[in-house]
Amino acid sequence: MASRARVRAPELIGEGGWLNTGDRDLTLADLRGRIVVLDFWTFCCVNCLHVLDELRELEERHRDTVVIVGVHSPKFVHEADHQAVVDAVERHGVEHPVLDDPQLATWKQYAVRAWPTLVVIDPEGYVVAQHAGEGHAHALATLVEELIAEHAAKGTLRRGDGPYVPPEPVATDLRFPGKAVALPSGNLLVSDTTRHQLVELAPDGERVVRRIGSGERGFGADAFNEPQGLALLPDGTVAVADTVNHALRVFDPESGTVETVAGTGRQWWQGSPVAGPAREIDLSSPWDIAWWQERLWIAMAGVHQLWTYDPATGTVEAVAGTTNEGLVDGPAAEAWFAQPSGLAAGGDRLWIADSETSAVRWVERADDGGYVVRTAVGTGLFDFGHRDGAAEQALLQHPLGVTALPDGSVAVADTYNHALRRFDPESGEVTTLATDLREPSGAVLVDDDIVVVESARHRLTRLRLPEEAVRVAAVAHRTQRAATEVAPGALRLDIVFQAPAGQKLDTRYGPSTRLLVSATPPELLADGAGAGTDLARELTLADGVTEGVLHVSAMAASCDDDPAIEYPACHVHQQDWGVPVRVTDGGRARLGLVLAGLDAAG
Repeated sequence: MASRARVRAPELIGEGGWLNTGDRDLTLADLRGRIVVLDFWTFCCVNCLHVLDELRELEERHRDTVVIVGVHSPKFVHEADHQAVVDAVERHGVEHPVLDDPQLATWKQYAVRAWPTLVVIDPEGYVVAQHAGEGHAHALATLVEELIAEHAAKGTLRRGDGPYVPPEPVATDLRFPGKAVALPSGNLLVSDTTRHQLVELAPDGERVVRRIGSGERGFGADAFNEPQGLALLPDGTVAVADTVNHALRVFDPESGTVETVAGTGRQWWQGSPVAGPAREIDLSSPWDIAWWQERLWIAMAGVHQLWTYDPATGTVEAVAGTTNEGLVDGPAAEAWFAQPSGLAAGGDRLWIADSETSAVRWVERADDGGYVVRTAVGTGLFDFGHRDGAAEQALLQHPLGVTALPDGSVAVADTYNHALRRFDPESGEVTTLATDLREPSGAVLVDDDIVVVESARHRLTRLRLPEEAVRVAAVAHRTQRAATEVAPGALRLDIVFQAPAGQKLDTRYGPSTRLLVSATPPELLADGAGAGTDLARELTLADGVTEGVLHVSAMAASCDDDPAIEYPACHVHQQDWGVPVRVTDGGRARLGLVLAGLDAAG
């Protein structure tokens, strides 16, 4: 086995303390003799949720030698709230210790630059690998096997039970519900996300009529995996966004049956087909769905796109979004989204809650017969808050739901502000309809009321739509991460990628790497923006622009390096970074971002 750099792992510190440890504070000394995988995550980030799912098999297979430690490192202000982290750990079924690090102390100690990032620490307490983004499960599995063999031989491996202590279960009818829909019967159907079920409630929104699904994670006829969006179809059945199964299901309230209509159960990766027979095409974390213009539209949060499903032909296709994360309007195929998580059909517009840009956007028909994307509220990935008034200066915080109202306006489940907001296209104004709603994630109209899914209160809350808006104190935020100081002029960008043991870059069909660079503001870069295939690039910072954010997206595909294997297994590794930079005379002339491996140049 190749020798590795020996870098001592910094201690794990976080003001929020530890979860899932039975109130015990952990140190690296407590974990000595075990292989430790640090998972730097934040609960708003769909890529982080993908990695949580990727880690489950490794966690189960090596429970006696590997300890996974989640290090929660917030992006949004709400994510620094300790109770919100407690809720998120339960919501997503995290079965390992979690350090709540609201001040990003451990994040800074490990020089992390992106969510998600995985850091591997060997049984002697040294950092041996770092991986940013998704798609590293195979590389981790290979590395863990090597470390087990190496340290078992050295006598430095300690086997036994890990430090995970499950929390006490709480009895409620719903547990972190996601979305709701009104059935023709007058009952309400709710996606009970954490319990992997659908729950049918009486019209009062409280009495349970029946539960659909076994309550265990699965992909069979009686199982879901963290379902979210629901949409009533013209024939009276209900489409279900089965989010972690990467699939669309259809539930028939009359017969009680569940059928898979789109998705394979596998996650979509770059290079996979984006159109074709629905049961043969991979999807990626479908979060919400809506019936609009004779199609079922899908908020494909996992790849920052909108897709459609046509039940008449049994096909799916990507309609809007490039898979790049950000806020760019224009023709649908050129638009950028950031985790679209809520959809609502409102006449000639399809409304969108674009969560990571804290935006409300819409799709409509263009003059040429295609589709165009426009933004009502929101400016990008880094600005958020709670501010009413003219839409161009109004602020939201990670909204997950939108509901079209009868007057042509749209109600917004402003999730991290714990509020219900309203955007009126006629006046161009944003107002607040209700506050003190704990993480509202969706809403449905029932007669003259709006029924809000209060996800973190595990209930539906019925509100009378108010005639007048609630007045709240305005507050604005920007994502708080330390800026990297860079020198004026030339800046070398290096993406560090080391193929996993036994693999090499797959160049059989052309370049196996991709690099996309842009900036906010765009004027920050005088040269070097755009797409290419090399993982290194010379950037030129413009004169007169002293700070901004570099947006970097990288992908690498590696395959088994053994000519005897007729059909080598291949794996895609990808990550997006938003790196705040400040231009100073004493700044660095090189920016290294680790996709996989260790940055020897620092």
